[in-house]
Amino acid sequence: MQTFKAVFFKPDPAEQKRKCDQLIRKNVRMLDRDIQNMKMSENKARQSILQASRRAERRPAEAKQARQEARIMAKELVHIRKQAGRLHTSKAQLQSVQMQVNEAFSVRKIEGSLKISTGIMKDVNTLIKLPELSGTMQELSQELMKAGIIEEMVGDMLPDDELLGEDEEAEAEVDAVLGEVLKGKLGAIDQQMPALPTEEETVEDEETNLEQMRGRLEALKS
Repeated sequence: MQTFKAVFFKPDPAEQKRKCDQLIRKNVRMLDRDIQNMKMSENKARQSILQASRRAERRPAEAKQARQEARIMAKELVHIRKQAGRLHTSKAQLQSVQMQVNEAFSVRKIEGSLKISTGIMKDVNTLIKLPELSGTMQELSQELMKAGIIEEMVGDMLPDDELLGEDEEAEAEVDAVLGEVLKGKLGAIDQQMPALPTEEETVEDEETNLEQMRGRLEALKS
């Protein structure tokens, strides 16, 4: 029956708009959920930094390990904040898509036809590449193509580092986060420590501890 209608009748604009609205709302809910998860992860990372600081103050023998853990969690916190920033940007783009889609259907109702929107195409093309939204944004793009609002998109994929962020956070960012969370206590931790290890030892220790701390963070998330 649906196939028969598709052949002999034009799509119902109201139904097309309803499907688009439904998919956009679904994506907004997903982003809101991910943003909330990022807030929880940020709070847990901050608490881990504070715990490492307190341990360094109370147990001088563990100051070296505590400082390393604090820096590792500060890097994680920088990464979390960058992810949260991308999610907020994506939500703003999605809300822009929603306004443009509503406008396109309003124009169609008045003029009887739809025009291709390059603005919507650009935003959808960006959002469809996000791992969090890939599946549902593809559904939305198909509905928008059926409605005649966008054309088939063949844009180049963004480089992985633009989507996932840098693997190594700048030391200045890490120092800024530590200064913010510890409120000046970082210097006290440094004074309690013996001479710093060599660069090779630091990299090796941080890589080992990073895996351990990320495991703890994942356990906290669950």
